[in-house]
Amino acid sequence: MRETSGQLALDAEDFVTRAISPLTELGAYEALWDEPSATFKTIADLFRKKPGAVPSDFVSNGKAKEYAEKAVGYFSKAGIKSFGIRVHGAGEYPNQLRDARHPVELLYYRGWWELVETPCVSIVGTRNPTEEGKARARKLVKYFVSRKFTIVSGLARGIDTEVHKTALEEKGSTIAVIGTPLSEAYPKGNADLQEQIAREQLLISQVPVCRYNEQGPTVNRTFFPERNITMSALTKATIIVEAGETSGTLTQARAALHQKRKLFILDSCFQDERLTWPRKYEERGAVRVRNYDDIERHLGA
Repeated sequence: MRETSGQLALDAEDFVTRAISPLTELGAYEALWDEPSATFKTIADLFRKKPGAVPSDFVSNGKAKEYAEKAVGYFSKAGIKSFGIRVHGAGEYPNQLRDARHPVELLYYRGWWELVETPCVSIVGTRNPTEEGKARARKLVKYFVSRKFTIVSGLARGIDTEVHKTALEEKGSTIAVIGTPLSEAYPKGNADLQEQIAREQLLISQVPVCRYNEQGPTVNRTFFPERNITMSALTKATIIVEAGETSGTLTQARAALHQKRKLFILDSCFQDERLTWPRKYEERGAVRVRNYDDIERHLGA
């Protein structure tokens, strides 16, 4: 990834597997989301019918160019001068994402892409944690950083924020997979943290920037659970620190089991008598974590 003065820079040398134009693929991906009924499922279904296809196989060059210019405009307006993309079937696309039920075909990123090739675990939880939950999250991050794992989370308020901040404080590596385009920060209070991760670590988004900007915030909320599915697919395991009965974190729990990743649930979740989900997921294969030996035994950490 490189930066040129005042212009977005996409590295053409990243796309040696298949000769493609990154800007054309970006524009075609954005154009596929032009259909009001488009979802990650409908787009994944489209690609299943044509194995080996890239976004430009479904969109005219003119339309791809139109959407590329529009997308670049949104990024430029947000002050983003450099970013990269990864396209399935071309370049360094992470093949572990194909384990998702509806795998994404294109990712946007800023920062050090090489981090996706390192051993990764995802630590997630509620946006309204207890002080004890935040302390447990910090302790977990220190444990995994000391074992050279990259820490993946969603940059949401609460446990996610605690996780990323601790990884940075411990001089570890961290990846944020956000539920907005690269040009947006949510919550706004994490804008500086997001920029620091983009500059020093790795920031990833699968969210189409044109669609996001042209529909309402209520509909845009659906992008957040989709990024949890990607976080699970990118990592060897998901660890849930705290989560309520209807928490979006449970989307990632379901994805982890479907993708045959390890799912760890802290013992404190089981001890909360208000919660029924920990035992349900334990019955489906999740590991109850009473101490770090439980993680070492199942993950080899």
